[in-house]
Amino acid sequence: MSSLLPFQWHLVEIVVVVAAGVAHHLVVTDKLARRRALYALAVLLAVTIWPIGDLASSVSLTVATVQRLVIMLFVAPMLLMATPTPVLARLTNPRLVDAITRRLAHPGVAVVVVTAIGTLTLATPVVDWGAHSTFGRDATLVTVLFVGVVLWLPALGVLPGARRLSPAGRAGYVFASALVVTSLSFVWIFSQHSLYPALHHQYALLHMSPLFDQQLAGFIAKLGCYMPMWAVAFTIFFHSEERGEPVEETPLHWADVQRQLLRIDRERERAVRRHQPE
Repeated sequence: MSSLLPFQWHLVEIVVVVAAGVAHHLVVTDKLARRRALYALAVLLAVTIWPIGDLASSVSLTVATVQRLVIMLFVAPMLLMATPTPVLARLTNPRLVDAITRRLAHPGVAVVVVTAIGTLTLATPVVDWGAHSTFGRDATLVTVLFVGVVLWLPALGVLPGARRLSPAGRAGYVFASALVVTSLSFVWIFSQHSLYPALHHQYALLHMSPLFDQQLAGFIAKLGCYMPMWAVAFTIFFHSEERGEPVEETPLHWADVQRQLLRIDRERERAVRRHQPE
């Protein structure tokens, strides 16, 4: 493996992940949140450095698919749940950030963004770029993490002032979104030739042909997305029933009230400025 996939330190990824962990530890005091962040960042580091990160970027579409599923279905939601509401409120407090995140947390917008950007990151030119460029590789990984965060915003309902779904709505969103986030898997399965010429050494390193690697990636994308997301959907629904919470009612939190009051104040200030004489 060392000759075909030479060892690399990936110092940029290590520094960024460690810095994120230190920053989270300094800002967040809750022990459970700290553990969640530690698990998420440790897994993120494991799938982005040698050898998994290198296999995913330049060798195997199957490994790349597993890497993306781990980032989107584990790392992204764990990081969201590891960020307390007061911290999220401060991060999203600026007017522009608030406007963007509020729209991204809408289920319909989230599905469109995840499908469009997720599919774009798997386009042949983008995969080729990541295989030949360290910057392209890192940019793609950051985009995948962003897509994962957007995917889980409506499901987790942690964003202050964003539209909050009922437990039934969140379960339905998670169940349905699993069907659309793997848009290219059928193309991979039924294609008669390899779509990613920049990926190489599949047989030498993994003992599979490029076409079989691509087809296997398609099956893993489907099963690896359906099984955990559907399990989460059923857990959300039945856990709410077990706790005696109405599955059709949308909860209201004080952080949402505060954000709505802030938006009202901003609208009033904007109206006053609009009607002031020049």
